[in-house]
Amino acid sequence: MRENGYAPIRDYAVIGDGRTAALVAKDGSIDWLCLPNFDSPSVFGRIVDARRGGSFELRPEEPFEADRAYRRDTNVLETTFRTTSGSVRVTDAMLLTGDGLAPMREVARSIEGLAGRVPMCWRVEPRFDFGGKRPRIDRRAGGVFATAGGDALAISSWDAGDPQPSGDAIEGTFVADTGTTALLDLASAHREPVVLPSRADVDRRLEDTSRFWAEWAGRIDYGGPWRDAVVRSALALRLCVFAPSGAVVAAPTTSLPEWIGGARNWDYRFAWLRDAAFTIDALLRLGCRREASAFFWWFMHATRMTMPRLRNLYRVDGRLEATERDLERLDGYMSSRPVRVGNGAAEQVQLDVYGSVLDSIWRYASNGGEIDRATAKEIGEVADCVTELWRGEDSGIWEPRSPPLHYVHSKAMCWVALDRACKLAERGVIADHRKRWEPAAEEIRAFVEEHGYDADRGTYVRAGGRDDLDGALLTLALFDYHDPADPRLHGTIAAIERELSDGPLVYRYRGADGLDGREGYFLACSFWLVDALARTGRSADAKRNMEELLRHANEVGLYAEELAPDGSFLGNFPQALVHLALIGAALCVTDHERGAG
Repeated sequence: MRENGYAPIRDYAVIGDGRTAALVAKDGSIDWLCLPNFDSPSVFGRIVDARRGGSFELRPEEPFEADRAYRRDTNVLETTFRTTSGSVRVTDAMLLTGDGLAPMREVARSIEGLAGRVPMCWRVEPRFDFGGKRPRIDRRAGGVFATAGGDALAISSWDAGDPQPSGDAIEGTFVADTGTTALLDLASAHREPVVLPSRADVDRRLEDTSRFWAEWAGRIDYGGPWRDAVVRSALALRLCVFAPSGAVVAAPTTSLPEWIGGARNWDYRFAWLRDAAFTIDALLRLGCRREASAFFWWFMHATRMTMPRLRNLYRVDGRLEATERDLERLDGYMSSRPVRVGNGAAEQVQLDVYGSVLDSIWRYASNGGEIDRATAKEIGEVADCVTELWRGEDSGIWEPRSPPLHYVHSKAMCWVALDRACKLAERGVIADHRKRWEPAAEEIRAFVEEHGYDADRGTYVRAGGRDDLDGALLTLALFDYHDPADPRLHGTIAAIERELSDGPLVYRYRGADGLDGREGYFLACSFWLVDALARTGRSADAKRNMEELLRHANEVGLYAEELAPDGSFLGNFPQALVHLALIGAALCVTDHERGAG
């Protein structure tokens, strides 16, 4: 299953607790876990260095086959191993508590003998601080601990073999007999005492965790033909929510490459404002009002530090610090270097964020969300800021490391920002400055038509003065930049199908971006194409594309950022924007089919 110690990205599933997440490979190894939070250093980082990253292995000691699935409508993972000696089911979860968030982060691994007698082995090899700190291993208070500075892990075992220190790792062996259940528990603490749980407590929290997810998923409001995919995407999105603040990270990983061996490796463990409109829309339309409200108020509070200008990304606790640096000690996934921590895109100007934020505010207010007077004043100031900023060049939604341009998508999203501000003013949500905003919106549209539309080809282009295309232009249909019947939208969609697409799969662009190397099909753009087709009356094409795209998920229904031509996953995983785009596409196609009926 592995090549040079690395599992295919497609072979991972994810578990989490609303503060961090772990990636579990199909062979039973937890290869990624940052503690205590998403944006903390990794303790298990095998995905970015198979030799030094650290992992938590659990598998049969003899050759095996494995298949897995989440418990229905939960984020509890079940992997079934089959050997010549029998079969075993491993249930993995990051545990939740019934009375709110506890300070401890906890991974439970339950091993149930299904048939025969299967010899099992496990090994916990923590490498704190992205592999920079080897742990001290010792026994005390009836448990085995791994510590480094202010970080500690405690490993508890019940019927899974006696934990044995082995150098700077902890390991054990046991036999899984038919009808028996063994249990491993990994408890962590950061600058706090580690609590050693009892088996009864772990068993109870595991069942409570399963029940929580099932109840949460049961409230999702979608009755269309792709319910399983929509619910799985909602559950994946929920795993990207940092519960203490409501922020949504783009992905829980860093530096999974957009092309194997390449340098397009980025840290996505931040919350991007570009995703705000898609997030608010998806959460509200699925009936997840609590999460929508939490995310709304998170980004309103986070942006107050820079109002009326908006940053592109924020840390999960709202801080601005995201300095990008390379971790030279790590080899990178399949030798894809560098491994990056932080993201230099935080310093870029990306004008599209203004449209995303104002649109999300409009959606929130239109669905009954309350906005106080102070917040309303800030919203108006952001709109005023757009009337000045839109004239400048920017780095665009895709954050290339090349000089800024007049990106057409960015200009259109500035129009969206002012259009939504006018609608908010019309409803009395914010002060009415439409006399400023409406003329500016008309100027933006005139600029786009003059500099961003190729009349000979009948399509909008990526940037003024260029003739290449951009998959982000599909969102002009999603944000109602034109009437759905407008030939300019139809022409742009057709051009993207001709020049950026292979069937339902879409590249985000093909032009230069200041970086060497290639990248795969961009899956968010692929689902945006479905959405755009449905909105412009091509429902049959949209449905066909949707069905084909759903077949590209891995066996547990998750997607990475990109897809290689051979079907392998590329980029960070799981990618929130892809799952948001899937939800939006499914809702749109379903709505339009019902409307047509």
